[in-house]
Amino acid sequence: MAKVIVIANQKGGVGKTTTAVNLSAYLGQHRKKTLLVDIDPQGNATSGLGIDRNALKHCVYDCLINEVPAKALIIKTPFTRLDILPSSRQLGGAEIELVEESNREKKLKEQVDRLREDYDYIIIDAPPTLGLLTLNGLNAADGLLVPLQCEYYALEGLGDITNTFQLVKRHMNPNLELEGILLTMYDGRTNLAQEVAEEVRAHFKDKVFQTVIPRTVRLSEAPSYGMPILEYDPKSKGAEVYDALAKEVIKRGKKRK
Repeated sequence: MAKVIVIANQKGGVGKTTTAVNLSAYLGQHRKKTLLVDIDPQGNATSGLGIDRNALKHCVYDCLINEVPAKALIIKTPFTRLDILPSSRQLGGAEIELVEESNREKKLKEQVDRLREDYDYIIIDAPPTLGLLTLNGLNAADGLLVPLQCEYYALEGLGDITNTFQLVKRHMNPNLELEGILLTMYDGRTNLAQEVAEEVRAHFKDKVFQTVIPRTVRLSEAPSYGMPILEYDPKSKGAEVYDALAKEVIKRGKKRK
């Protein structure tokens, strides 16, 4: 039975998709059958795994709007034990179309629940907004992973996503838990990064992952080659930390069973 984790933060540029792609790839590497669900209309997780989103005839849009079974749309990637339910530009209009739908905030959950027996982990990459697509991701998930860039304004955004988390848990998905907060784009040479990390750890304690994602050129380069970091540069610092994150996610899952 799959553990479903949504990766969300309404602030863009925090390493959300980088985390979705690389965590998924390393979960597969650690013998966990993994599905990455891309519900961001930008489709960066899709292209980050080497899939031309402009050439796709069908994508997650068809699950949400046309009720096509997700299983029929899943693509096997060339990476170990990793499949993807892709996104394309077609998804851009989905939020407007969903407004007219009944049960509109649970369309993704209906699809994901049918896939739980097929995977160990299902990772959902949400868009950098708090609209209906992200709400669908939160309703479909067991856990919320929040990537947090180590800068001052990121703390303000953290309040917004945690408030949304509490509202969804209270009114829509009582089983949703805070999987953890992931410190990203960390530069240990700056006092600000260290202060932000200390403040987040003081407030959220063990909900903050021990693994910290640094700023690295190799992590930034990998998506342009359509590869996760484990394929692009498996000996890099970026590969090392995402491998550690996957191990930490698996370990946390075992503790909660």
